[in-house]
Amino acid sequence: MIRPEYLDIDKIITDKSVLKLFRAVSSHGGVLRFVGGSVRDTLAGLKGFELDLATDLTPEELVEACQDNGLKTVPIGIKFATTGVMINNKVVAVSSLYQQRDGYKFSSDFNFTDDWKADASKRDLTINAVYADEHGNVFDYYNGIDDLEKGVIRFIGNADEQIKNDPIRIMRFFRFYSIFGKGEPDLKSLKACVENRELLRTVAIEQVRDELFKILLTPNIVKTLRIIFENDILSYILPVSKHLQELQNLSDVITQNELNPDALRRLFVMYFPDGQLAENLAMRLHLSKEQKNRLVHWSHFDIDVKQLGNVSYMQKAVYLYGKDFCKDKILFYAAQNMDSKLDIKSLFAQIDALDVPQFPISGIDLISLGIINNAQIGELLNILKNEWIQSNFTLSNDNLVNLAKTFASKN
Repeated sequence: MIRPEYLDIDKIITDKSVLKLFRAVSSHGGVLRFVGGSVRDTLAGLKGFELDLATDLTPEELVEACQDNGLKTVPIGIKFATTGVMINNKVVAVSSLYQQRDGYKFSSDFNFTDDWKADASKRDLTINAVYADEHGNVFDYYNGIDDLEKGVIRFIGNADEQIKNDPIRIMRFFRFYSIFGKGEPDLKSLKACVENRELLRTVAIEQVRDELFKILLTPNIVKTLRIIFENDILSYILPVSKHLQELQNLSDVITQNELNPDALRRLFVMYFPDGQLAENLAMRLHLSKEQKNRLVHWSHFDIDVKQLGNVSYMQKAVYLYGKDFCKDKILFYAAQNMDSKLDIKSLFAQIDALDVPQFPISGIDLISLGIINNAQIGELLNILKNEWIQSNFTLSNDNLVNLAKTFASKN
């Protein structure tokens, strides 16, 4: 259970200021430990995690300890007995230990404890119930380290009860399997997820969507999604994807070109939806207005990627749709045509270097010509813009004013 000096503490503490918090808790007779993702990811050799800590002090005792040691606290996560402590202008979350009650559900009625194993028992997965102190001593109550090393993702205790207590744990199981899993999923855990899949309907769509998007950014995304689809885990909101190979291709392209992954982009490649399906997916997943617009925009408009080497065509595409849109379309094309040997980095560099031209005429110019009807102004501006684009953006303000006079005189 206890592994002395097992963890290189310098890999988990990048800001030594956090040690002030350990001293503050100790001064009030308490114990503070790192827990969950920060310990798990450090042991797995990952970087970029947030610190999560736990203490056997109650929230009130923790606040008092911090105040006595000059540390500011902020009330966060009251529902989960979590207190925020300011360390170098950043909030560090500290959870107080509490036991799971019979018929347990999240609530503000906590049964606080100093029993670390009891606290660990209410966590979902064995790999998330590993603790470490500031000296690198690791406390592993449910063989989470062995599971992490073997790539086994399993629930603590009774998997069925774990899911019934909080159904979103189904999605968390698949997310961590996609990150750390090796081989086939743990049979008992998978069986519990499948048998309780209908409980996901009781979870807010936003929560399910957020977990899905996190899964879409994981290393073993395709293998995990196949298991999800084969077991109808998300059939109530998502159709089965017919483009998982393209999704894998996109993931490979992103990795090869050292680009930032994008969950919404990956959702699009799962379906290559037309406008109607894009609207439907946005509604089902409760996407934000910005997310919906991106998804629908991709489905409605297209560019000829093969012509992007042509500066004139590229400039038109960038003007009409934006640089990000053009880059996304290049990635979509690559996902569907892995043998195309696109030089993605070069194309992206060319797009970034382009100056987006500014339409050199406005409604004010037309009003100065005596055109005051709003509908006529809008129609004429569209005509002039088309002429300007067709000229490869060479027509000047004077050219366009003269064209406006010509069009106006004919009407």
